[in-house]
Amino acid sequence: MEFGVVAQTNPPAARTIALARRAEELSFDNFWTFDSHILWQEPYVIYSQILSQTTTLTVGPMVTNPATRDWTVTASVYATLNAHFGNRTVCGIGRGDSAVRVKGDKPVKLREFKESIQVIKELANSRPAQINEASIQFPWSRGSQLEMWVAAYGPKALQIAGEVGDGFILQCGDVDIAEWMIASVRTAAEEAGRDPEAIKFCVAAPFYVTDGTQEDYHHAIEQCRWFGGMVGNHVADIVTRYGTDSAVPKALTDYIAGRQDYDYNQHGRSGNDHVDFVPDEIVDRFCMIGTAEEHIAKLERLKALGMTQFAGYLGHDKEDATMASYGQQIIPALQDEILARS
Repeated sequence: MEFGVVAQTNPPAARTIALARRAEELSFDNFWTFDSHILWQEPYVIYSQILSQTTTLTVGPMVTNPATRDWTVTASVYATLNAHFGNRTVCGIGRGDSAVRVKGDKPVKLREFKESIQVIKELANSRPAQINEASIQFPWSRGSQLEMWVAAYGPKALQIAGEVGDGFILQCGDVDIAEWMIASVRTAAEEAGRDPEAIKFCVAAPFYVTDGTQEDYHHAIEQCRWFGGMVGNHVADIVTRYGTDSAVPKALTDYIAGRQDYDYNQHGRSGNDHVDFVPDEIVDRFCMIGTAEEHIAKLERLKALGMTQFAGYLGHDKEDATMASYGQQIIPALQDEILARS
């Protein structure tokens, strides 16, 4: 099982780079960042610095989208990073949230989404791709390797994840929702003639290790309530498209009944003042909150469902301590034991 950290590229970039170095020191495998070029600094520039100052860490966005960047440019960035630093990149991709909505635009259509994944994957893996009835390939790229991890919530997007994704990203730590979505992706993969067991599954959610007191637990709930608001943007799209009686679990759709307009100026930020509609129960279910022992227990349940990576969102007042708890207690507890002699 792998572990990742998800961070915003807030200035100064030196802080983001330092977090990545610390993540590697604490045995995290991946360092993911938001990709929203208006709200935060450009992540790909920062990736080059992270890769130059680490040796094992894999970097990538959680998540990019096909709307704000030309597909060939996105693929070229990955192939270039891989050429300079080895194959230590991964592409998390969705239909578009804050990067497009902050401009008043909408997520891309599902057909365009699927096509973009296929084009970026082929080009970034040093292979030709069909674009506008022409075969396009980077003549300078040799041996680049890039996995495409698809972020999805709705039935059609989950189907695309199963059909073309190397991995699936679920931005929600609820065990019941994870069970349904992982099963949906695997079913889609099997129907497409793929091996469902070959698809990797990343569960991503804010993580906050508490000291066991109710006071610290309730403080953590407040620090992470923003996440329910962010997820609610995607859920609102699902409800609009499929209604309230779709196959999507009620645990994901019911809580947004009191949702009002969303202010992207506060996107992904603790202290967000317009997420009061998110109840404490949803924050607890969607996030990873509790003592180290409680984190381990929930992660074990998700691992049993097929999760191959847990990625924890930072963006709260206990970033360093939570990362340290994972590196010192939680990651070792979930790694397979290797015997020196048997």
